[in-house]
Amino acid sequence: MTMIQMSDSGPPRAAAPSHRLRALARRVRARLPVYLADLRDDPKWLLMFISGRVVMVRRAVSLMTRSAVPQNASSDTIFAGIDPRAAADEIRADGISCGLQLPEPIVSGIRAFADRTECFGNLERSVAFLPAEHRQAEVASGRPILVGHFLDKIEQCPEIDVVRQDACLFLIASHYLRTTAVVISSRLWWSFPSENYDEALLKRASQERFHFDMNDWRSVKFFFYLTDVDDDAGPHVYVRESHRRKRLRHQLTFFVGKPDSEIIDFYGRERIMRIHGPAGYGFAEDPFGFHMGTVALRRPRLMFEVEYGISPPTRRRFYGDLPTRSAGAPEAK
Repeated sequence: MTMIQMSDSGPPRAAAPSHRLRALARRVRARLPVYLADLRDDPKWLLMFISGRVVMVRRAVSLMTRSAVPQNASSDTIFAGIDPRAAADEIRADGISCGLQLPEPIVSGIRAFADRTECFGNLERSVAFLPAEHRQAEVASGRPILVGHFLDKIEQCPEIDVVRQDACLFLIASHYLRTTAVVISSRLWWSFPSENYDEALLKRASQERFHFDMNDWRSVKFFFYLTDVDDDAGPHVYVRESHRRKRLRHQLTFFVGKPDSEIIDFYGRERIMRIHGPAGYGFAEDPFGFHMGTVALRRPRLMFEVEYGISPPTRRRFYGDLPTRSAGAPEAK
């Protein structure tokens, strides 16, 4: 893991007002069906989505939802040598804790699954392709493809289930959230090198723009690289301490994305982390802190994420997907 200053280079961030408005309208149209589905699934979701971005409200909810959590880790873990309480304390202070490492058989199993399974380009089920055929898929679709998500196909990968059910991750999440944590979502996705992408596509891919997540009153995410990641492979970026300290205008806004200049001015370059690591490297973070993905410049990046929260999961357990699961399908794990 490395911590370095943000670079001034990268995809263009500025756009004419009319272009920004059109991009905003496209983004709202794209997300509206997802938000409406979550609202139908749980009417209380709207209250969380609106008021859960206020720091004082989140602290109050944390106090009201505290309960006893397990004190000792079971032996059913693949993360030897990790102290769940210490990791939770580090997240509480900085918003992030690094140093997790997946065993090689788990990495190999997930990577093999991701190589042989079709993913969905830019979160669109109509754009399905094998990762090795990324360039051909771009030609066939006539547009850039920055990301390829597996959505509900990850249920076919047993190694992913091992990670989601790991006792150590559960204890880290429970100690951090100070209640019994539950898995609310998970995802596996590729980030691909591409060209000629616009700002709207970057936002859809959650890349190159700082933002925070609003998936629950409180949550914690575990990320794992399944390929080696350096600056050429789209490293994840996190702003330390931004999970507990935010400008008021960043709390009282409908949109969670913010420009680099506002983040650097308020938090300082020294708190911005670009996370490098070998295949299997992992870290835990509070997604209410500002973070972003970056564009893979020369090599694709494969990444897995599992999120724990304090509320029952909605039917939309897979990032960016609508709850199309049949009534008889299994619930979230």
